[in-house]
Amino acid sequence: MLCLRYSPVIFTTRRQETTQLPKNYSPNIVVCEAKGPRPRYPRVWKTKRKIGTISKSLKLVECIKGLSNVKEEVYGALDSFIAWELEFPLITVKKALKILENEKEWKRIIQVTKWMLSKGQGRTMGSYFMLLNALAEDERLEEAEELWLKLFTQNLESMPRIFFQKMISIYYHREMNEKMFEIFADMEELGIRPTVPVVTMVGNVFQKLGMLDKYQKLNKKYPPPKWEYRYIKGKRVKIRTKDLDKSHDHDVVSKSEEVDEPEFDENSEDQEDEVEDNVEQLKEVDECEPGEISTVPSETRESSMST
Repeated sequence: MLCLRYSPVIFTTRRQETTQLPKNYSPNIVVCEAKGPRPRYPRVWKTKRKIGTISKSLKLVECIKGLSNVKEEVYGALDSFIAWELEFPLITVKKALKILENEKEWKRIIQVTKWMLSKGQGRTMGSYFMLLNALAEDERLEEAEELWLKLFTQNLESMPRIFFQKMISIYYHREMNEKMFEIFADMEELGIRPTVPVVTMVGNVFQKLGMLDKYQKLNKKYPPPKWEYRYIKGKRVKIRTKDLDKSHDHDVVSKSEEVDEPEFDENSEDQEDEVEDNVEQLKEVDECEPGEISTVPSETRESSMST
């Protein structure tokens, strides 16, 4: 076999000058005759430069925004965007959908989600819920109902509760009471406990229609929760709902007082001191542990209610 080894060989140039290779010479460097070592550049398909999913999602959003609402044009732009990808960029598309949702681009969300589902990717309940929300916000109620019926028939026993709440809110804002009652009846048949917003919406409809007996039965069957969980300084804290209502009312009062500050007289300093004392008392209530909240003195609660 022919074996070639690199060794410190002496080359002669045209001018009969001797050049000796350095000791740090590596066999991966190609040596030219009179120009010295030439570096090897990385291949295009083995580039070390990596692009994150956030920048890709921003590029995808920019690529879609300037297009018209024609289906073929949008789908063609999306296909050309992922043409050189070895795998479907699911994370990039999901982040792009989140950006579009924050910007309330409902038509683009519908187009991108349907394109993603046509590729057989992202068939999760999260993507279906985003599509349902976008259809409802875009006033395409018939398509939203078709999607709801399809998902409800396929996932009868494993349907998430948030879908029921979304459909009830859609019918509630459009005053479609019969369909709202049908979905609420489906929740009770399947044994799904309704959330507080669902109970309030159904109760409001009962009051508007004059069904006070059903309204009372609904409140007895699904009473409002006495405790709620809040995250305070990274810790999960159990707080009474009454204390939350008081703190919310106090925040509203304090904001109204901040707006009316220029109208105060010279005697307004006493009022400001009282507001600051109440704020400190409410902070103490929020920072209490789950077992300590019920032991808060009633004076602080009465003072917060008086504000």
